[in-house]
Amino acid sequence: MIGQFLITFREVLEAAIIVAIIIAYLKRTGRERQIKDVWTGVGLSALASVVLGAAILALYGGLEEKELFEGVASYLAVIVLTSMIYWMATKGRNIKAEIESKVSKAINPFALIGFTFIVVFREGLETVLFLTPFATQDLAGTLAGLLLGAGAALILTYLIYGVGMRINLRTFFYYSSILLVFVAAGLAGYGTHELIEWAEEEGMHLGFIEETAYNLGIPKESVFHHKGAIGSIFAVLFGYSVKMEWGRVIVQFGYLIVALYLVLRAYGKEPSLAPRNSRLKSTG
Repeated sequence: MIGQFLITFREVLEAAIIVAIIIAYLKRTGRERQIKDVWTGVGLSALASVVLGAAILALYGGLEEKELFEGVASYLAVIVLTSMIYWMATKGRNIKAEIESKVSKAINPFALIGFTFIVVFREGLETVLFLTPFATQDLAGTLAGLLLGAGAALILTYLIYGVGMRINLRTFFYYSSILLVFVAAGLAGYGTHELIEWAEEEGMHLGFIEETAYNLGIPKESVFHHKGAIGSIFAVLFGYSVKMEWGRVIVQFGYLIVALYLVLRAYGKEPSLAPRNSRLKSTG
């Protein structure tokens, strides 16, 4: 549930910040009457995200080759998650100016609704893609993480833009991005494991890729097994598993090294060097 919480919290926080920026800009420019159009776009995007998530789960339930689906879904989630992390690291500091520029051009209601729908649904789509691999393994835990993550993100957004609490969002995104890289690495490894299992069921021979790289010998009954009470937490956050194939080891740790390098390079040596204007506060 921790991984699901973290992913949802990050995505909903980004969406909520975007909505808050739009609303603050409308208030500041005397366009308060169009705020209802923003909420219409938010509602439509939330509905579309829920429908998409339900459709994917329904599709999964009717599949026979679930390993193939989970493997592909995990890889897709890793690709989107990586692009989101890197985009926020390289472009996130200019997000306020970019959004305000586009809202200034969205004069009529349909344009504003459409713009809000697109920017919020993008976060909803990413959330659905990220949570799909988790939902296929633990639907109840995924739903709990989804609700808790969304609630926590909305509360934090209100504290920032409603109450006026100051927080260095760039520093927050820096550390959360590093943690999400570990989550993504675990998803890449899990997806590789599922694809290897699918290939074996199809009678394919992958050579050393399918051979066991290590086996800790921890029984399933142990709390330290990757499905146990303690091990499952490390499994979601860091891709921990008591047993891995060489293919999984190569993909998971190869991704981890490359992605961490790119994120650290994008943010710079010290997150504390972020400009002061990254401390966002409501201006509405």
